[in-house]
Amino acid sequence: MAFNVKTRGKLTYYYSGDEPVLSSLVTEQQPDGDLKIYFAGLTGGYSAKGVLGLDELVSMDPKREIPLVFDCWEKWLRDAGICESIGEVDFIEVHAFGCQPKAPSPLADPAGYAAEQERLRREYAEAYRKLFKERMPGRGVPARFTVHVVDVPDTAASYEFYGVALLQRSLSEE
Repeated sequence: MAFNVKTRGKLTYYYSGDEPVLSSLVTEQQPDGDLKIYFAGLTGGYSAKGVLGLDELVSMDPKREIPLVFDCWEKWLRDAGICESIGEVDFIEVHAFGCQPKAPSPLADPAGYAAEQERLRREYAEAYRKLFKERMPGRGVPARFTVHVVDVPDTAASYEFYGVALLQRSLSEE
């Protein structure tokens, strides 16, 4: 996908379409040549299916959804010509909006609903830990802000993410 690009001062906006609602990426040039990168919020459900052109819709499966979000961000980094791998950036912060289970009903099966909430939270932590260990070894882990919400616009998703990272060009040149 080719992004439309608009630069204004030290900010560069990467977006799709002629009348965008939001940018997929916004970069901020740092005085030392590093690049701060703001990643648009998206999910591993319908968002990832569209960005990555997947045949399958992943739903309420954090172990699969979380890597898909980072796959989308990595694709955007490549499409924008910023870098080739998500492993080249250092994440500063990740904001996660966790959805409540879609089933079972908290009214009809309160114990089942509580168990599903616990499963989602456990799988989220496992997937997040694994992703940083395997795909970004040697990096620090970002600060995280998690809010649990009733739902996000993507009705298949268990989480929606937004992130900020730094491409430390000075470290790449060592």
